[in-house]
Amino acid sequence: MTDYLLLQSEQKEGAAAGPKPRDRSHIENTLRLAAAEPSAEFSAAMKTLLSTYHNAIKPMEQAFKYNELRQHEVTDGEVTSKPMVLFLGPWSVGKSSMINYLLGLHGTSQQLYTGAEPTTSEYTVIMHGDKFKTIEGIVMAADSSRSFSPLEKFGQGFLERLVGIEMPHKLLERVTFVDTPGIIENRKQQERGYPYNEVCQWFIDRADLIFLVFDPTKLDVGGELEMLFKQMKGRESQIRLILNKADSLTTQDLMRVYGALFWSMAPLINATEPPRVYVSSFWPQDYTADTSRGLFIKEETSLLEDLNQVIENQIENKIAFIRQHAIRVRIHALLVDRYLQTYYDKLGWFSDPYEVFQDIVNDPDKYYIFKSILAKTNVSKFDLPDKEAYQDFFGVNPVSGFKQLSYHCSWSAGCLLENIERAITHTLPALLSGAASPPPPPLPGTCEGPGCEETPKNRWRRQ
Repeated sequence: MTDYLLLQSEQKEGAAAGPKPRDRSHIENTLRLAAAEPSAEFSAAMKTLLSTYHNAIKPMEQAFKYNELRQHEVTDGEVTSKPMVLFLGPWSVGKSSMINYLLGLHGTSQQLYTGAEPTTSEYTVIMHGDKFKTIEGIVMAADSSRSFSPLEKFGQGFLERLVGIEMPHKLLERVTFVDTPGIIENRKQQERGYPYNEVCQWFIDRADLIFLVFDPTKLDVGGELEMLFKQMKGRESQIRLILNKADSLTTQDLMRVYGALFWSMAPLINATEPPRVYVSSFWPQDYTADTSRGLFIKEETSLLEDLNQVIENQIENKIAFIRQHAIRVRIHALLVDRYLQTYYDKLGWFSDPYEVFQDIVNDPDKYYIFKSILAKTNVSKFDLPDKEAYQDFFGVNPVSGFKQLSYHCSWSAGCLLENIERAITHTLPALLSGAASPPPPPLPGTCEGPGCEETPKNRWRRQ
């Protein structure tokens, strides 16, 4: 009788304990969280990048009202922000559980709420902070030191669905996670109460890595998911497909689902090389017995290495982003200058200034506006903005509000065009070359060679 009672007690304890948790030590090791403090070299490179933006690029933005064309104002917070990892996908595929797993939040008061039904209705930004606290969206947007102040343009309805969470965590010292509401295909956009696609586009444009998460039992592709793929056009290198909850299937069924995922995604991804697909189960419980445990562990480690590579390349990605932005600003200034030059050339003594300029704006090809930029500058035709965009641009920005490039010169600051061209062709490439240069050779007696197991050093962080 005593043995029976003891057995019953052990069974109850086992049931209460639930599935056995898996080991998480590989997460910290792969992401190298032991040395997360930026080095002096990293800080110097970031300072140079900010100085280049403020002195060589921003003056051109302001002089030619670039933000009126692109609706994308680069802030200091965006330049200095940590890499952003964006989680997208249908509802209840495990996006929040995956974040909880990576941060070790399961079973704590800080964990993100999860469930079988659609649970995440907000955009949740998980950031580093000295202590755990929740920040309302309206406060995040009002803080100019953060990179989220431009979100105010999406209105109060969206800000009520934006929430920030700060917590002390080594991984969050190096990266920011964004959890998004699940895609529900039978819901119309206007029912959300804010411009869902435009908000997603804002986060997609700023994400360094996009995790598109799927459940093996829900691979249906609808209009909302198709629209997201259209919005991610040009960002294919940042997309990673994740087939989550993989240990809920047998190996044979998993292979079928893997093929079905590629079959569903192929028409939506306009890229020669398909995105990387990771197959595993990203949650703290151990894998289900008699499933491909070895494969899941390798896939998870590969994903962590992928994430770590994005984090390690933070400064290089920032430099490349600012240089690409500078090129677009320069093209815009050259085009506005060409519009102005053509206007003054065609304006006669008895001409109607409004009709002359409207004719140029409505039919720029007749005056070789765009072709002249291609002929006289080292600009690709694929980098030129749409001609129709300038009809709207000059509709709200009269031609009288601009001066030609030749008038934007001073003894103290130099010429705007020369400054931005120097940044594009010399300053930023030199900074990028320095960031990408290999680390110094190891000192005598240190570990090197194929048999060496020492963890590679990162010169952008203090060791």
